[in-house]
Amino acid sequence: MAATAVRYLRSAGSPTAAESLHRPRPRLRAVGEDERPAVDPAEFRRVLGHFASGVTVVTALDPDGPTGFACQSFASLSLDPPLVAFMVARTSTTWPRLARAGAFCVNVLGADQRELCLGFARSGTDKFAGVPYDPAPATGSPRLTGAPAWIDCTITTVHTGGDHLIVVGRVEALGTPTEDEIEPLLFHRGRFGRFSG
Repeated sequence: MAATAVRYLRSAGSPTAAESLHRPRPRLRAVGEDERPAVDPAEFRRVLGHFASGVTVVTALDPDGPTGFACQSFASLSLDPPLVAFMVARTSTTWPRLARAGAFCVNVLGADQRELCLGFARSGTDKFAGVPYDPAPATGSPRLTGAPAWIDCTITTVHTGGDHLIVVGRVEALGTPTEDEIEPLLFHRGRFGRFSG
């Protein structure tokens, strides 16, 4: 099959993967500040706010105890191997603790967990005060009670992405604590919402 694909690419005049490796690369240079497109940050946030997303709390357990933060930039990445990703601000005070733990648990929030999300979105407070949890089975990261789904992961790679970091985790265990249908907590245009359909 692979040989057939290579023959087709050659007959169509397209380079094969091996041939494309030997093409000259374009000259790379830094982009000057005067060349950057002027995108107003407020407009950027307003327009991208039209993309509705689910809401999660990413948790970890480091030597100082449990830590976590509210995160809407979470996504599944790969089925084989099973990978997920989330984005975190480079200025986050929680991220160094997650990095030190080397593992995390993504807790998918339900529609009735708005206050829980707000608690994990605040800085400088004990985010786990009064919040029940148990250890996720593979990494021991906090698995929040009542979350409709959880994904227990080890950190595999971290990439830079502007003012954020892109954290990739390998899924070690996952589950849903109940078979009941639980509505997701959604975030859209700066507000929480519910799914209706």
